[in-house]
Amino acid sequence: MDTNKRLRVLIANIGLDGHDVGARVVARGLLDAGMEVIYTGLRRRPEQVVRAAIEEDVDWIGVSILSGAHGVLLPRLRTLLDEQGASDIRIMAGGVIPQEDIPVLEAAGVSQVFLSGAPMSAIVDYLIKESADA
Repeated sequence: MDTNKRLRVLIANIGLDGHDVGARVVARGLLDAGMEVIYTGLRRRPEQVVRAAIEEDVDWIGVSILSGAHGVLLPRLRTLLDEQGASDIRIMAGGVIPQEDIPVLEAAGVSQVFLSGAPMSAIVDYLIKESADA
């Protein structure tokens, strides 16, 4: 990755999840860390998120999910990205996701899952490190 390029991250709430406090906190933390952030708002379909991610030329999609639909919606997001030729866009997720579901999500193409309460510094450090290694 070009070290002079600022990371671009799209933050999304997909599905019927109506809670966005966590998404807004993460978006603010990423902005404070010098990243460019696009927030899509509540109740987005995976197709809408993928379209916005491609149009905005983002490096990462961060999904906040509390609804329990992570096992369906996150793999769908990865599939849509791959079908649209955007396999370089990586996905991270956070929210209420059971520990035992994390390996399944990683196998489906989610790069990282941050559980509720993860420190902002851990998210920022992860994105910077992983993007530098790309």
